[in-house]
Amino acid sequence: MNRKVLIITYYWPPSGGGGVQRWLKFAKYLPEFGWEPIIFTPENPDFDQKDESLLKDIPPDIEVLKFPIWEPYGIFKKLSGRKELRQGQVLDEGKTTFFGKLAIWVRGNLFIPDPRKFWVKPSVEYLDSILKTNEIKTIITTGPPHSVHLIGLNLRMKNPSISWVADFRDPWSSWDILDKLRLSSWARRQHRKLESNVFKVSTKVLTVSESWKEGFKSLGARNVEVITNGYDADDIPEPRETSDEKFRVCHAGMLNELRNPTSLWQVLADLTEEDPQFKSSLRISLVGILSRGVTEFIRGVMGGNENLELEGYVAHEEVFSRYNDSAVLLLILNDSKNASGHLPGKLFEYMALGKPILAIGDTNGDAARIIKEYNLGEIANPNDSKAIKSCIQSIYAKWKNGDVSDSKPTDHFDRRNLTAKLARLLNEL
Repeated sequence: MNRKVLIITYYWPPSGGGGVQRWLKFAKYLPEFGWEPIIFTPENPDFDQKDESLLKDIPPDIEVLKFPIWEPYGIFKKLSGRKELRQGQVLDEGKTTFFGKLAIWVRGNLFIPDPRKFWVKPSVEYLDSILKTNEIKTIITTGPPHSVHLIGLNLRMKNPSISWVADFRDPWSSWDILDKLRLSSWARRQHRKLESNVFKVSTKVLTVSESWKEGFKSLGARNVEVITNGYDADDIPEPRETSDEKFRVCHAGMLNELRNPTSLWQVLADLTEEDPQFKSSLRISLVGILSRGVTEFIRGVMGGNENLELEGYVAHEEVFSRYNDSAVLLLILNDSKNASGHLPGKLFEYMALGKPILAIGDTNGDAARIIKEYNLGEIANPNDSKAIKSCIQSIYAKWKNGDVSDSKPTDHFDRRNLTAKLARLLNEL
């Protein structure tokens, strides 16, 4: 009989985006390794990305507990005058309007650790009885939002005999997002205090990269383990030949002020000026949520839309067709103080597809190490235009010559194998 594990997560299908997939895939494969996942998630979350295609990955017999949540995003909508909010708009508004700046200050200084904090107390009261009646001895919380970890903290304080794994998909007190929220010194201290309490009370801290592991340890975390993101072999389509004669540079995902490699766009624009053949071949394919500032900048340096293909968010199962139609896949890593540990699931899906990668980010970080070790493509620092140009020219020359990628994908990053590693960790608690 499988042992039960309660997974507390804000993101769950039909939520879309990268944040949902880590624990959706773990939950999909955990039963194969002796664990029965029970999911706890909001009944009415306020997210704008929905992806119905991810519903197919939910095991048919899994128990999903949904509990109402109140989120104060209506306050920002009133301040900004917007009827709808899309991810990244809060930061965009905070740069341009008085009410946007006010909303950023309110978000950063009154809603600590985040606007989902109001879900903590009622969730703890509800789950306390669930743990007892279902004889659940192991719980997992995953953040961001990091308020989810406060549910785990309070549950373990009430039930010291349970084991609690706190999973960090992003840093907390050193998260680059916080640098944009106009935090007071008091607010900074509150984040560090809450984070420290989670470190002290949790049984195990889990994160996605070695750099972030070391960062958490430097902040006082004990028993820190790494399980990276990965790819699900079930998602990867069979490779196909494409007759497209365009040098299509594809990025799928969010681009905003934290992830906007201005030097890359400028280098691509310069190359179109220098080489008419490159200009006629180039297509920049951007799929997903794009902030207004990013699209305006790209159009400005490229001189319009001639080389641009802009598409909104598409379902995860559909995005692979965009990848297959591309000559090179863009991996845009945050240009921030903790960017060295950024290892998005997208990197591993690129690996499984075997398409050449052009990464813009820390050339000494965890992503760079994997790209180099498995010969996945090129990586350049976002502030090194000369290196970016060299990387693009190298990939473009190979594409023109019909060179096939010689990357070395590995099943080490297959979601099923990563779940086996998670199961071993849970068995040892």
